Amino acid sequence: MAHSHVAIGVVAWIAAAPLLHLPAADPLLLGLAMAGALLPDVDHPQSWVGRRVRPISTGVAAVLGHRGVTHSALAVVGLVWALAHAGVRQPAASALAVGYLSHLAADMLTPAGLRLAWPARWHWGLPICPTGSLRERVLVIPLACLLGWWLLSHGRWR
Repeated sequence: MAHSHVAIGVVAWIAAAPLLHLPAADPLLLGLAMAGALLPDVDHPQSWVGRRVRPISTGVAAVLGHRGVTHSALAVVGLVWALAHAGVRQPAASALAVGYLSHLAADMLTPAGLRLAWPARWHWGLPICPTGSLRERVLVIPLACLLGWWLLSHGRWR
């Protein structure tokens, strides 16, 4: 669910930015964290990002399936490597990577889990929040808001 991934991506960026000595409130970096939080679902033609790049998402889904390589540690390493070799500056690359990692962490809370060691078939996860369920809406969004509030009230926002 795009709204959950965006909310979690923003909270993850607010938490990570000070640790990376980067401004949490920078609009460009926040936007990149949100984009990174949506990017793994490029492998699903019905996802928010998949509908916007349908030819790419349809091809990726047909060849690799959903929650395959784009939801693995290999994808994170590949993203960081590609950004570094494309000359993307560290703040932008960090924001994208934090958003991407937040997506993977959120998907690990679903019953399907993730194949972090893709192409190995093992799934890792903590199945507490089915995708698109009422539980997702009741737990994830308020939890993200509460964590965001805590970070703001404890000086983590700068």
